[in-house]
Amino acid sequence: MNKNRKRKTPALLLATVMFVVLAMSGCSGGKSAGEVDSSGSGKGEKVTITHYTIDSEDRTFIEKLIPDFEKKHPNIKVKVEKAPYEQFDSKLQTLIAGDKSPDVTSHYGYGGFAEYYNKGMLLDLTDIIKEDDFKAGDYNIPEDLMKIYTVKDRTYGIPVNMYVTLMLYNKDMFDAASLSYPSSDYEDKSWTFDKMVEDAKKMTVISDDVGKTQYGVDFTWAERDMRPLYFGAQPYSEDTWTNGGVPSATHFDSPEVIAAYNKLFGLITKEKVSPSTEWSKSVAGQNGDPFVAGKIGMSVTGSWSLAGANDFPFKIGVAAVPWEGDNKVRSTLFVDPLLILKGSKHPKEAFEWVKFLVTTEVQEKSIELSGGNPPVNTKAAETYYKHFEGIDPADVKKVYEGGVKYGFESYNHLVTNYSQINDMFINEMQPIETGHKTVEEVMPTIQKKITEIIKR
Repeated sequence: MNKNRKRKTPALLLATVMFVVLAMSGCSGGKSAGEVDSSGSGKGEKVTITHYTIDSEDRTFIEKLIPDFEKKHPNIKVKVEKAPYEQFDSKLQTLIAGDKSPDVTSHYGYGGFAEYYNKGMLLDLTDIIKEDDFKAGDYNIPEDLMKIYTVKDRTYGIPVNMYVTLMLYNKDMFDAASLSYPSSDYEDKSWTFDKMVEDAKKMTVISDDVGKTQYGVDFTWAERDMRPLYFGAQPYSEDTWTNGGVPSATHFDSPEVIAAYNKLFGLITKEKVSPSTEWSKSVAGQNGDPFVAGKIGMSVTGSWSLAGANDFPFKIGVAAVPWEGDNKVRSTLFVDPLLILKGSKHPKEAFEWVKFLVTTEVQEKSIELSGGNPPVNTKAAETYYKHFEGIDPADVKKVYEGGVKYGFESYNHLVTNYSQINDMFINEMQPIETGHKTVEEVMPTIQKKITEIIKR
């Protein structure tokens, strides 16, 4: 990668992503139920639409919203189809192949919007939106977020939830180490990566007794292939975002990307302030979180981790992801859209359900029912900021606004064949984490394999 390549500003970065995402890639407004013939036929017969989602409480809560929707739309019945996270994509493909396509879903599995788009799975919503006179502003949805799922002026998804990257920190561990709490202000340039490491060292305790061991920071910023972006290194060519999620070149063996990975893995192997994956599993179980177990001082993670904050057994705070030089991207955005599949037999009725789910009233209600899912509706977001006990709502708002300002949409939503890419990175990078191989030894192999995956 050309180290002198001019970087886009955060606003332009977001706008570019949101332009194609990448090129391919009570009700607050809009028409009311009474203004729409929800049967789609003008004859009033009932139809059933299916919403396909993950079988987990933070997604299946929508079942509790169905009675209100059906009361307002007596000609539409909603059925919820579920699958475990690991089986989400495979089951979806099976349903579509068997002519049993759900009507509404999102990219809740390993695959993302780019993969769905390139497989021709998504219905173009542009004409339905025009006919319905749907306007994002009437539902308090920022236009920049709508653009994420717009390809060449055609819209394929309506955002429903928006997660950012933030830092959670254990106030009890900071107090025990006599440390000041990190800043929630993304403009505070005294809160840097090096300062984070300095604080982490003061909270890290290494012991032969696993029960006494604790670490200062777990920097799991984004998926593994995206992490170099935090250090200003671009692993994918910029035309990825205007080329249907298919990069013309990748740079995983470039000096800049290698240096970024060395700094990240150095938190584990050199600075010894971060845990290995194996240690994390040993103290928190296969699917557990050592931060929640009280063994980590700071955790850089997606804002979904806030959902359980009210039940953590220690005092918790939220902070900005620290500065690293002059980097422009400090937050990964995870914007979940509601998608209507091309195989839907009732797209207009499905769109009524989509609109219902993004109204201010329903988005506010969904925060509580889901256990803390962040709404895309900016008016409902004010309720979300106040949802977490013991955390200043002003801090939550700051990290959200800063996360958006310095954000870039997650690669797993934007790069095609991502489930294969993700599996490959997990497998190939494990020896780096365990100290059996160096970054320099592994990255040429990753570069070769990712090229092969993309060419498929």
